[in-house]
Amino acid sequence: MSLYTDYLNEIESRKGQGLHPKPIDDGALLSEIIAQIKDPANEHRKASLEFFIYNTLPGTTNAAGVKAKFLKEIILGEVAVEEITPAFAFELLSHMKGGPSVEVLLDLALGDDAAIARDAGEVLKTQVFLYDADMFRLRDAFKAGNEVAKDVLESYAKAEFFTKLPDVEDEIKVVTYVAAEGDISTDLLSPGNQAHSRSDRELHGKCMISPEAQQEIVALQKQHPDKRVMMIAEKGTMGVGSSRMSGVNNVALWTGKQASPYVPFVNFAPVVAGTNGISPIFGTTVDVTGGIGLNLKNWVKKLDADGKPILNNDGNPVLEQKYSVETGTVLTINTRSKKLLSEDGSEELTDIAAAFTPQKMEFMKAGGSYAIVFGKKLQTFAAETIGVEAPLVFAPSKEISNPDQGLTAVEKIFNRNAVGVTPGKVLHAGSDVRVKVNIVGSQDTTGLMTAQELEAMAATVISPLVDGAYQSGCHTASVWDLKAQANIPKLMSFMNKFGLITARDPKGEYHPMTDVIHKVLNDITVDDWDIIIGGDSHTRMSKGVAFGADSGTVALALATGEATMPIPQSVKVTFKGAMKDYMDFRDVVHATQAQMLQQHGDNVFQGRVIEVHIGTLLADQAFTFTDWTAEMKAKASICISNDETLIGSLELAKSRIQVMIDKGMDNAAGTLAGLIAKADKRIAEIKSGEKPALTPDDNAEYFAEVVVDLDEISEPMIADPDVNNTDPSRRYTHDTIRPVSYYGGEKKVDLGFVGSCMVHKGDMKIVAQMLKNLEKATGKVEFKAPLVVAAPTYNIIDELKEEGDWSILEKYSGFEFDDNAPKNTARTEYENILYLERPGCNLCMGNQEKAEKGDTVLATSTRLFQGRVVEDSTEKKGESLLASTPVVVLSAILGRTPSIDEYKTAVEGIDLTKFSPPLEKTATARSVHF
Repeated sequence: MSLYTDYLNEIESRKGQGLHPKPIDDGALLSEIIAQIKDPANEHRKASLEFFIYNTLPGTTNAAGVKAKFLKEIILGEVAVEEITPAFAFELLSHMKGGPSVEVLLDLALGDDAAIARDAGEVLKTQVFLYDADMFRLRDAFKAGNEVAKDVLESYAKAEFFTKLPDVEDEIKVVTYVAAEGDISTDLLSPGNQAHSRSDRELHGKCMISPEAQQEIVALQKQHPDKRVMMIAEKGTMGVGSSRMSGVNNVALWTGKQASPYVPFVNFAPVVAGTNGISPIFGTTVDVTGGIGLNLKNWVKKLDADGKPILNNDGNPVLEQKYSVETGTVLTINTRSKKLLSEDGSEELTDIAAAFTPQKMEFMKAGGSYAIVFGKKLQTFAAETIGVEAPLVFAPSKEISNPDQGLTAVEKIFNRNAVGVTPGKVLHAGSDVRVKVNIVGSQDTTGLMTAQELEAMAATVISPLVDGAYQSGCHTASVWDLKAQANIPKLMSFMNKFGLITARDPKGEYHPMTDVIHKVLNDITVDDWDIIIGGDSHTRMSKGVAFGADSGTVALALATGEATMPIPQSVKVTFKGAMKDYMDFRDVVHATQAQMLQQHGDNVFQGRVIEVHIGTLLADQAFTFTDWTAEMKAKASICISNDETLIGSLELAKSRIQVMIDKGMDNAAGTLAGLIAKADKRIAEIKSGEKPALTPDDNAEYFAEVVVDLDEISEPMIADPDVNNTDPSRRYTHDTIRPVSYYGGEKKVDLGFVGSCMVHKGDMKIVAQMLKNLEKATGKVEFKAPLVVAAPTYNIIDELKEEGDWSILEKYSGFEFDDNAPKNTARTEYENILYLERPGCNLCMGNQEKAEKGDTVLATSTRLFQGRVVEDSTEKKGESLLASTPVVVLSAILGRTPSIDEYKTAVEGIDLTKFSPPLEKTATARSVHF
């Protein structure tokens, strides 16, 4: 049976799902298709032409290489295809985005046939995805006197690939579609349990919101064919929780524009909006696709006569509507005045200038941010090669420098890593710059998309600027099902070849790892001045500054070693008072959110960097705070550490990197060994006093400051999704933080979960100690609700085994994972026992395992969004409440939330995660010491 026959069978199967043929990336299949095109009598010739022209993926896929070679043969007259003239072949090459297509265009442009060379040169002028080898070919040809090379380089130096593109329209008419009321999690746009299909864009598009919503969007488009559908989070923020490139892809698929007539299901330019704007991490993803993200500000707080917010019975501000955006409302976006207007333009509704900065306008004009990043590099290279000064075409880096103002920690890091800025100029928040990226992480449910993005931008090897990069297997760790078996080995092979350290060895020489990606990145970040980019919203390190990003931004960082972003404002968080003996540090984290809202009314963390002065906690424990900042809607977080604490964290990181080396995970480039050397260098700098731990300047400027009073934290805190709140906009936010006494010891708990990136080794030891205490007190351990425990890393399990805690957990467990025989189906029902699960995300991710529908889950996780950890049943809404490890364990044992007295008794004598604010202020490192 031929590959083509297999493809036809797949097409028939997809028809049953209402899907078109899957785009082709297999070069062997395309070779068969080309053979059928060459045979005039072949019964499949017509269909083969359609597949070749309209259904082959571009970039560096195997199929793209085969397609480019065949088009070259047509242009050179070696093959004649009536339907594909040489001119049409050039047009097809122009849509293939680099890699083999650029190689073919260079072959033709630098070839002996003058007419063909001239035509190839004209197409080359429109291309931006050129890498060093491509540019060096042009440079060498230019130096040898080649006129076409000179012509192309002159065009590049003028950036005609950008300047000749159509400008963004002055007015954009939109028709509104309210996707939901309240914060919209990216799970609504791209559910975690459909992660396996993300690289199949049409199939994945079927999971956005609901089939009914998709039909409503199509109906709006038919009713308003001249307008773009704007998807809205009414009374909320759009895209909270993660970057979720697949979510933006889905919105673009249903509401955007087709990127190329010859590339199916790749759309761009979606329009999204929220009453409270766009989540920062999701906003970056919108930029990647050249989209528009608006802050509508259509609901405002109602004020009393004294100008103070009027509160309802729940203590929440009463909102009043400034203007309506109900589904079907037609509005006008004026990109010149940067205003949102009524349909006829007569009424100004709100200022939207933040969505139309010069940089964002460039992304819109170019169809996405990648083209701008590559275009700037190409223009610079071309101008230097031909010896001219590059004209100012792109918006210059926005450089804001405030005299006599010190630097926050994030400002220091950006100044240290900035690229292409005015030498010697000190940059403050609001500056928009390119920065070097030190560490990059790719996770497994978005990794296939990152691989596609790398292929699309014709990248073949990791940038030498990147110190270390890791491809995880944690999001698919729970169940080694057929989907994981099909996707993960392929992903690991691609990333390993690209130059990443991979959780799985394609050669099978080391044991597959499913460690949580954030934990691994936290270990391989060995400099507090580093910038980290990761394909997950919880890329929040306790060393350096980390930004969760979409799969495309991750791909760009891997390919170029750079990222472009504004320097965010910071909110300074400090602590006073003392923790009570029976409290856990997770309660400090929750209290920070609650006290911030009490002090400021609004969430001052949203879209900003939280600079947390928590210097006495090692990286493992401090990560609990930095990790949670994703749920605070912060853009990133920075841990200000004491010298001694930072050294301890770096030594711990070194030991864990060495474990990875000992397991055989280092690559030929010696990436892991290089990280240990980098850590040693940083430790020496700290010990010598040459460069102490990163601290802000005394005269740094902050957007706001929050002082957390530890004395006020008198009982455990729970983040509650408040699923039955009469105001839908108040449900499933992380702002409802309640003391355990609120529940009166009566709230039924159906399942407990200790796991995800929010726990460390100490949490596992707490579970073990509580079980020992219970047996000592009552003679037995009995669970009235299931307790699922998933350690974040194998290192932690190994350390627990050495210290004796793992044997205690094994003693009381009714299930223990077996890496030699991993589960191949997801658990759907739970017994009242302890489950020891494989390291990884487990229930927190929700893409494989979930609690039973309608359950009330108490978890150490980060996710309380609807449908994530637990779905609704027909009788009851699922609830995912978040708490500390001891609260979760005790609740599973009791089958309900504990009273404060029960809690105090249960944790007596247990070493909980403690924190004491630094007694002395760390010496300031002056700005001159970047």
